[in-house]
Amino acid sequence: MTPQPRPVGRPGASLRLVETSLDEPPLSRQERKERTRQALLNAALAQLEDRSFGAMSLREVSKAAGITPTAFYRHFDSMEELGLVLVDDSFASLRELMRAGRSEVAEPGDDIRTSAAILVRHVQEHRLHYRFIARERSGGIASLRAGIAREIHSFSSELVGDLRRYPVLGELDTPSLDMIASLFVTVMVATAERLLDAPEAEGEIRARTEDQMRIIVLGATQWHRV
Repeated sequence: MTPQPRPVGRPGASLRLVETSLDEPPLSRQERKERTRQALLNAALAQLEDRSFGAMSLREVSKAAGITPTAFYRHFDSMEELGLVLVDDSFASLRELMRAGRSEVAEPGDDIRTSAAILVRHVQEHRLHYRFIARERSGGIASLRAGIAREIHSFSSELVGDLRRYPVLGELDTPSLDMIASLFVTVMVATAERLLDAPEAEGEIRARTEDQMRIIVLGATQWHRV
């Protein structure tokens, strides 16, 4: 039978068509709903390439996703809610990748190289998400700024658990580890923004990130001795 196209997508990717056979079983109501919800998220991300979230309209996003503005409300209560879901998706995928990356550490001391490589790879694969986060963390919508700040704080808090695994750093008190983790996250955020602005300088940016992380670790060991 003649295959028919249907839209599919993933966070950070533009809407696209793939071919599927008419012999495949029809999608359930929940599957269709999830597919449309994802299409709305993808449509919003695609439009965030060169403008802020606040400059988009519900009508534009709905049209790009192939649904009516009224149908939008079956999936999100408002554009603001859609934006907060984008924030959650952005950090959830990074957190998952960093956790998985712990298994890539081949030998002691390799953590910094691995972390920097994972971050660079993730920014490349989720460029639109990072562009959105970089623009909105100091943008005009207060709820998005607050959501991004919460996610950055949560990511930093999770990093504290990793720092405790190191012999010297693990002896520091929680406030000190919080401060060190915050410095790491600050470097990561700055790295992501530099990669967005100058993707052609990836090697230089990654090397600089590794150096900055090493300086933080060296400083932390001296802090322990003070």
